[in-house]
Amino acid sequence: MAKNRRKARLRSVRASLALGAVGVLAGMLFATNAGLFAQAAGRQPQDLSDLVRDESVRMQEVAEEVSDLRSEVEELISLQEARNPDAARRPEVEMAAGRINLQGPGVQVELWDAPYNEVPEGFAPDDLVVHQQDIEGVLNGLRAGGAEAIAVQGHRVTATTSIRCVGNVMLLDGNTYSPPYVITAIGDGEELRDSVLAQHSVQVYLEYVDAIRLGWSLELEETVEIPGFEGNLTLEYAQVPGHEPYVPEDSKPLFPVPEPE
Repeated sequence: MAKNRRKARLRSVRASLALGAVGVLAGMLFATNAGLFAQAAGRQPQDLSDLVRDESVRMQEVAEEVSDLRSEVEELISLQEARNPDAARRPEVEMAAGRINLQGPGVQVELWDAPYNEVPEGFAPDDLVVHQQDIEGVLNGLRAGGAEAIAVQGHRVTATTSIRCVGNVMLLDGNTYSPPYVITAIGDGEELRDSVLAQHSVQVYLEYVDAIRLGWSLELEETVEIPGFEGNLTLEYAQVPGHEPYVPEDSKPLFPVPEPE
């Protein structure tokens, strides 16, 4: 009787081991299939850097499509203007919108990260890279100095331009750039230079230039070329559902367009 019980226990143990082995194999098969399915479906971004990189590629494709469509629109507008001269676009409006290529004297500013592989004692990793506020400080100084046109990385800066930083990568209207960051402006070079250097954020940045060799260059240029803005100027804003936006009867445009002479 005892011998039969030992045989029964042995069969029970073998059955348990076999069942466990089947479970492990089934789990491995499921994991393998899931991995193959994920690869077939396409690699998904695993962190913010991957997401920015993927979105940058997508934005580049969209920008190329927009450029092709804009060329078609320009041709149609030219045909319409030829048929109806009264509907021709006004240069002063195009100028205010930043659509016109400009050339003239001005300045060029460059900013880049500090050349360190290790963080110096007394500083943090964020101290070694150019930040959004550093770029915005230069832009504010150029605006205050009377810049007629500004470009960042060759892109015209307008009222709708969006500049964001993710780590040491800059996002500019959907495009990604790494340092050095080049900012150009047209205007009186000396006034632009003095206005930029008078900005508090720029003065703080220059302290880090001396302390940890953050990159900085500001040069007066005899000729600066700034392209016209090619993006979308349409503004989107929130609105209460079921209510029309309130516009006073005697309201005037914030930036009135002068009548042509």
